[in-house]
Amino acid sequence: MRRFTAVALVASLGLLPALASRADDPPANAKVEVPYRLTETKHIMVRGKLNGKGPFNLIVDTGAPAVFITKGVAEKAKGKPDEKGWVDFDSFELEGGLKVPAARGRVEDLVQLDGMNSMGLAGIELHGVIGYNVLAKYRVEYDLTRDRLTFEHLPKFDPPPLVPLGGKGNEGIQSMGPMVKMMAAFLGLKPNFETAPRGFSGFEYAEKDGKVTVKAVLPGSPAATAGLKAGDVITGVKTDSIDSGKDLHRALAKAGTGTKVRFHVSRDGKEEEIVIELGKGL
Repeated sequence: MRRFTAVALVASLGLLPALASRADDPPANAKVEVPYRLTETKHIMVRGKLNGKGPFNLIVDTGAPAVFITKGVAEKAKGKPDEKGWVDFDSFELEGGLKVPAARGRVEDLVQLDGMNSMGLAGIELHGVIGYNVLAKYRVEYDLTRDRLTFEHLPKFDPPPLVPLGGKGNEGIQSMGPMVKMMAAFLGLKPNFETAPRGFSGFEYAEKDGKVTVKAVLPGSPAATAGLKAGDVITGVKTDSIDSGKDLHRALAKAGTGTKVRFHVSRDGKEEEIVIELGKGL
C-alpha cells in the first residue's frame, strides 16, 4: 500500500491548490460504520455511489490528495468535469449510509489503477480512490479484525491545507498507463474479476460477555427479510460456533453476494435457525 500511496501523492502534485475545503459543507453527527474488504494487494476497498450511480470500488488512500475517479466512472455517474478535470458530485455516498457533503473529485485514469486493473492484481476491478480532501473531514477508525471502518465527522475541525512539494505535474507518470496495459497483453496477463464482493447482511451487532448480540436490523435488508431481530444472540454461523465479533467476521469473510448463510441464534431462551441470502448492499 505504501508504494501505491507514494505514487498517488507524487502523481498529483500539480493539483494541490484546488483542494481547499469548502465553507458550505454542512455538519454531520453520528458515527457511521462503512463495510470494507481487503483486496488481493491488501488495499482497503469500500463501495460507493456517485450521483446515485454505482456501486463503484474505491480505494481508501490517505496519501492521495483528493478523490480520483476514472473517466469511465465519471461518464456512468454523469459527472461533468471542468476544464481542469474537477467535478462536483451532486451526491457521494459510501456503503453503510455515509453521505459525504459537498464532495469534489478529480477525473483521471490513474496509472496505478490502470496497472492493477490490467494485470488483475487486486482481484477486483478498481474504479477510483478516496483521498485527503474527504478523509481529512472524518475521524476514521481502522480495525482489520472487523469488517467495517468507523467514520465520525469532525464538524469543528478545519483540515490543514496541502502544501505543494514542487514538480512539473503528473504527465510523465500517467503516460505509463498505456505502457502497463501493453506489457500485460504482451505477457499474456488477463485480469480476473470473478471474486465476488463480500455479501451484505444488513444487521449491526455488539459483543459483550462472550456473546454476539444483534444490535439493529436495517429495514428491507436480507437479515430483515430472513427474520433476524434485534436482541437475537448469534451462537453459530454454518458449522462454526460464534463467541466473538472476530469469529463472526471470520465466518462471513468469504461469503459473497447471493450466498445463503445459515445462522444459529438464541431468542427468548429458544434456539432458532435463520437462513440469510446475502445481498449486494449498495
